[in-house]
Amino acid sequence: MSSTPDSSPANLPALILAAGRGERMRPLTDTCPKPLLKVRGKPLIVWHLEALARDGVRDVVINTAYLEEQFEPALGDGRRWGLRIRYSHERADHGSALETAGGIAKALPLLAEAAGGERAFWVLAGDVFVPGFRFDAEVARAFAEGCADLAQLWLVPNPAHVPQGDFALDAQGRIHHKGQAPAGTPTYTYSTIGLYRPGMVAGVAVGEKAALRPCFDRAIDSGRLSGRVHQGEWTDVGTPERLAALNGAAMNIRKNV
Repeated sequence: MSSTPDSSPANLPALILAAGRGERMRPLTDTCPKPLLKVRGKPLIVWHLEALARDGVRDVVINTAYLEEQFEPALGDGRRWGLRIRYSHERADHGSALETAGGIAKALPLLAEAAGGERAFWVLAGDVFVPGFRFDAEVARAFAEGCADLAQLWLVPNPAHVPQGDFALDAQGRIHHKGQAPAGTPTYTYSTIGLYRPGMVAGVAVGEKAALRPCFDRAIDSGRLSGRVHQGEWTDVGTPERLAALNGAAMNIRKNV
């Protein structure tokens, strides 16, 4: 495989967020990072890698912190999927996870290296199960070349554990604060998948711990956050019960804990 970055929007690089502790998934995550837990026979993160490769993405950065030494032995350099995987190690370099915006800021040089310059990129969390999602090349091209948004987020109908949703989305595809949207504007939950520009985390220094929500708020306030709705299967694998449900297993999660 050539090491020369492909500059076409179809091959925008992707950042998979995999640095978190997964506290609510204990005891399963005591010895295994959440993205490496298996759903239907393969690690959660592998579902993402296969989908990215299927849809023409070639360069992937994975950020790590908790049990980060397990990722490279499990996933390697990505060639088995036709990918080039780079790792952004937060614990080794900074002592701990940097939160979401901090993790994105640290990964930007690797994403720029993969893309041959500072360009848009996909972001997705390593702990969601969304087997039917398509990393659409035409949507990526339109975002990269045809709009000024800092990010475009894929939203999902509100699950039971987020009944009020995260954002309001109007008919023009603009994202609003829930409390400030026009009456009747529907709310949705962030799927943790989006197209981002480096400017989304402007002001966050490499090595700084920083949450992503203030970045979203600034983008909304400036009118530069758009959204789309994903209607397919989606699960935030945030508890052992949800993992068990995906795997069709009747597990007594609290037994002997």
